[in-house]
This record gives sequence, C-alpha cells and structure tokens, in this order.
Amino acid sequence: MNNKLTGTTAAILYAVTAGMMIFILAPIVLIIATSFSDSYFVTFPPEGFTFRWYGEVLQNEEFTSGLTFSIGLAVATTVLSVSMGVPAAIALTRGQFMGRSLLKGLALSPLIFPVLVTGLALLQLFSGYGWMDTKLKLLIAHTVVTSPYVIRTVLTSLQLVNPNLEEAARTLGATRWKTFTRVIFPQIAPGVASGSIFCFMVSFDNYPVSMWLADSANLPVPIVLYRQIGTVFDPSVATMSTIIIALAIAVVLVLDKLVGLRKAMAM
Repeated sequence: MNNKLTGTTAAILYAVTAGMMIFILAPIVLIIATSFSDSYFVTFPPEGFTFRWYGEVLQNEEFTSGLTFSIGLAVATTVLSVSMGVPAAIALTRGQFMGRSLLKGLALSPLIFPVLVTGLALLQLFSGYGWMDTKLKLLIAHTVVTSPYVIRTVLTSLQLVNPNLEEAARTLGATRWKTFTRVIFPQIAPGVASGSIFCFMVSFDNYPVSMWLADSANLPVPIVLYRQIGTVFDPSVATMSTIIIALAIAVVLVLDKLVGLRKAMAM
C-alpha cells in the first residue's frame, strides 16, 4: 500500500513538474519558432522556414552595437562584482566587529528593493554630483545591483568551508594568501561561479536601471529590443530575443564546462 501510494505521489509530482516546465518553456519555444518564420508578421504556427531574419538582424548596426555593449558591460560588471563581493563576504563571515549584521543587511539590500526604484535613486545621485560619463554610471549602477548575488552565494559557501583544512595549512606554515588560494578558494569556487553567472545575466538583461542611465550613444541591448518592439513587431524581434537566449545558454554551458553546473548551483 505504501509503495503504491509512493508511486502515485511520484507520478503526481512528475506530472506537476512537467506541467510547470511546459508553462515556463512554452513562450521561449514560441519565440524561437517565430524567429524562423517566413512571414513578414508574427504568426504562430510559423509560415515557412527561413534564416533571412537572422541575416537582417546581424546586419542591424543598432542591435549588434547594443549586443556588444551589453556583453562588455556585463563582463566588466561581473569582474567588479566578484572583486568586491568575495572580500566583502569573507569580512562579513570571518570578521568580528561592531555593526556586522547591519553591514550585511546593507550589502544585501539591493536584492530586496525594486530595481526600478534603485535605478531612479542612482539617477538622482549621479545627477546631483553632475556625473556625465554614461558608461561609468552604468557600470557602477549594475555593480550595485549585481554584487549582492556574489556576496550571498559566497557567504553560503564560506559557511560550508572545512575550518580544519585552513588550520592545518596555517600550522604547516602557509601564508594567509596561500591558504586562501590553495585551501579556501577551491572550496568556495562553486559559490563564486554561481554568483558570477547571476551577475552576468542580471547585468546583461537589465532594463530598469539601464532605462534611467543610458543615452543614445550607449544603449544596452534590452533597450534596443524594447524600442524595436515599439516601432515594428515582425519576426526580427523574435530573432533578437533568440540570439539573447542562445547567449544565455552559452554562458551556462561554459560554466558547466569550467566548474560543473550542478556543483555551482548547489550553493
């Protein structure tokens, strides 16, 4: 009876999971299918099959420049967020100082506040100081939004570090830097990797912050895509979205190749 009940429960869970996956993936499949449509309008099911829209999109200077700009911005944001987030997480975990809980809450607060509000607040801050460098403003703003992901994942990783290995390394004469690079970092690498991918994707796909701070000479690809939708809604929009989806999948595959996706996401 228990086995039968367990089997029934498992079947229900599999069915619910399958239904949720279909619900989540169906819009993505629809977008990808539409990008190959031979029609001049968005229709489903697609009429015919063609790669023509990919050729037109890749020749669209506004899209390619926006894509290149977003990739560069996301990479720079990820590097800066990791460079700041890992030491911050170590300080918040190992440090013994007054106000540590308050600082931890402040460091993770961008995860709580709406990104649209954060973008508006940063716009007012930069305007008040008269900052005119759009690229620098976007880099700082994206770092503010993404660095909590690194801090959060590394905090979790540090709590799982085996302190005996660290103490053994120090006892055997290893310096603090060597202990970190040889003992601590290999244990927190999955957390750093998962935080990095969150940083890259959040920065690359960020519209609310970029909307406030971008200008006509520095347009991230989400803004380009939004403008394209407002101008004309043909399969080229689905093609742009498909290219962005493919890039996201490529980032995940690279992470899986480097550190192992299951191990990284276990953090």
